[in-house]
Amino acid sequence: MRQAGPLRAAVVGVGAFGRHHARIYKEMPADDVRLVGLVDIDPVGPRGVADEHGVPLVSSVADLAEPVDVVSVAVPTTAHRSVAEPLLRRGVHCLVEKPIAGSTRDARALVAAAEEAGACLQVGLVERFNPVTAALDRLGDPPVYVEVHRLAPFHGRASDVGVVMDLMIHDLDILNHLVGEDAQEVSAVGVSVTGGHEDVANARVTFPSGCVANITASRVSETRMRRFRVFTRSGYLSLDYDSREARLVRPSRLPRWSDRIALLAAQEPDLGDVRTSGRCAPFEHSLRTERLPIADAEPLRSEIEALVHTVRGADHPGVPGADGLRALDLAERILADLRRGPHGTAAS
Repeated sequence: MRQAGPLRAAVVGVGAFGRHHARIYKEMPADDVRLVGLVDIDPVGPRGVADEHGVPLVSSVADLAEPVDVVSVAVPTTAHRSVAEPLLRRGVHCLVEKPIAGSTRDARALVAAAEEAGACLQVGLVERFNPVTAALDRLGDPPVYVEVHRLAPFHGRASDVGVVMDLMIHDLDILNHLVGEDAQEVSAVGVSVTGGHEDVANARVTFPSGCVANITASRVSETRMRRFRVFTRSGYLSLDYDSREARLVRPSRLPRWSDRIALLAAQEPDLGDVRTSGRCAPFEHSLRTERLPIADAEPLRSEIEALVHTVRGADHPGVPGADGLRALDLAERILADLRRGPHGTAAS
């Protein structure tokens, strides 16, 4: 996959996400990556972005004046396969925004096309590149219970999918990567507030190892929250993406801690609260907290750099198409259970 000379890059779909892809390609060293054009069916909206970067704006990849080596695909989810598959079959390396495709069938087609042509396919699950997420490497022990809250105010974007595909899928990817095995059982509930797709969803996911995850996502919240907490039998890690903080907490009384964490995984917890009451000494007084350093890096830039390094032949961690497929598969299982449930309101 190693490639010499500057990589010729293009962005297909110059909307809210695509314009940032264009900016980063343009800011990369010219001897490494060269932005050669933008592609969008709208001939007016992205014109300012094209003019700012001094590149042409065309309506199809075939209209670009130069062949391309790398393409960011940031079109609506339903068009991911139709845009990316022909590129991959020609050996063009692609970074496809999340979710990888509109269905696991389409996702498998993209993965197969990349493998057959020897092209690099990566998926824009950008939270994997968030410096806060990197703190998960400090856990040291297998997860027993995971609790996630990803809440955001209504923004009106990504109207072609619900909150599971829009927001929760980031945490499903991190969860899959963290646990390292496919989910065994899934139960979910969701509510549509704006009409069409689910805007609020909660999923409980159980893995063969016994790890249990409780994941809540909302895109109609009054406040913003992005928290990811992982409990093990020797402590827990608390990640706050908004405040960019990571705290590793270790108890001094491990047997007692292990009993409490086992209860969290075995029954429906109250937001993972682990405290004592009454006249006993507060359990939290036995906890040792370490605040972990967080690097200063732009996740999307790190994601695009990972793609470039992979194309160059470096062994650089990214989010390959297979991981994007796994996250999508889990998301589809959650949506299927959501629709079956008494309160399921997701639309097809």
